[in-house]
Amino acid sequence: MSCAQLALNVADLEASVAFYSRLFGVEPAKRRPGYANFAVTTPPLKLVLIEGEPGQETRLDHLGVEVETTEEVTAATTRLKEAGLATLAENDTSCCYALQDKVWVHGPGKEPWEVYVVKADAGQLGKSAALDGDACCNGEFDPDAAAAPAPAAAGCACGS
Repeated sequence: MSCAQLALNVADLEASVAFYSRLFGVEPAKRRPGYANFAVTTPPLKLVLIEGEPGQETRLDHLGVEVETTEEVTAATTRLKEAGLATLAENDTSCCYALQDKVWVHGPGKEPWEVYVVKADAGQLGKSAALDGDACCNGEFDPDAAAAPAPAAAGCACGS
């Protein structure tokens, strides 16, 4: 079963974990330094907390849809491209302490959305290129473009 994902940058990870544990009535499914995630059953939600800077207000990091298989990510990629959205595919990438395959799109307000599958646990937080602006594709991933991005630079982990 797929579920929606909400990833937040929070100033006080411990206070946020305590709050969301009470709000949803569950403890985190995964805890790592500077990171926690909750697998909430009702409503179906993957809540990700990423430790930000002290004193900052909580802010949106990214949104997503977690699916069960790589084939579902591939199907989403095809559907999104056919809908005229610019996509950024990442396979076997380490993000949020997990090895993932994913595809990214950006909404009209530049909000990043991913459709992803968790393939295995990973030992590092990692961060997807789509959240770093032009870090991966030298600016070729244009969320406002109506077509897929140009091919990635040599050695780049992303593609169209």
